[in-house]
Amino acid sequence: MLDRRNLILGSGAALAGAGLIAPGRALAAGTQIALPQDVSTERRNTVTAAPTRARLVALTFDDGPHPRLTPQLLDLLKARRVRATFFVIGRNVARYPDIVKRMVDEGHEIGNHTWRHPVLSQLGTASVLRELDRTSEAVYRAVQRIPVTMRPPYGALSASQRAMVAREREMPTILWSVDPEDWRRPGAEVVASRIVGRARPGAIILSHDIHAPTVRAMPAAIDGLSEAGYRFATVSMILGQRDWSKLRWRLPGAARVSD
Repeated sequence: MLDRRNLILGSGAALAGAGLIAPGRALAAGTQIALPQDVSTERRNTVTAAPTRARLVALTFDDGPHPRLTPQLLDLLKARRVRATFFVIGRNVARYPDIVKRMVDEGHEIGNHTWRHPVLSQLGTASVLRELDRTSEAVYRAVQRIPVTMRPPYGALSASQRAMVAREREMPTILWSVDPEDWRRPGAEVVASRIVGRARPGAIILSHDIHAPTVRAMPAAIDGLSEAGYRFATVSMILGQRDWSKLRWRLPGAARVSD
């Protein structure tokens, strides 16, 4: 636990203590992954794609790290020299910090996907921030950096909540422009075909590294995108921001993490 509860990091977020919870989650009853209907009404706090004509796309993976599948995915990304963004669940980060460290060591970006994968639109402000803060602290413990972006589970976050997160934690909400619906388990070939067929310049591609067919789809998806002339970037890079993997977050001198 942190000796100073109000630990202030570079993002301006006050991080709460992290606990350990077993990994894994099920799709909430009656809940589907979808873009918010009000997403087009405010753009500054919410991103679905990058405003670029360059044939550049961002592969993003939600819900990990998974102890078996995520390392397999990292192997194939490394072999193809592709950098991606992982929107991680905090309790999984706490359980598998070495996998998160490998992500960062190999140039990938880490985004915040909450601590336990709830439907954030059903929570109050304090609960939303607690979900984000526990995850940011878990990531910091693993790699000494914190996420600068977040993605709400199921895409469920209202416009007012997205504005609040941007104001209170300086994190934009990163959604997507391509959803191959891998969470419906249509099969690896279908997932790969949808990713390649729906990609456009600046696309942010949603997928999940907790599904084996998704991992199996990635070689064909990456090769297909490459053959179509696309290059790959992390979310921060595709948005023209600093390379997240180069950031170095330092604890304030009066605070320290104990064993």
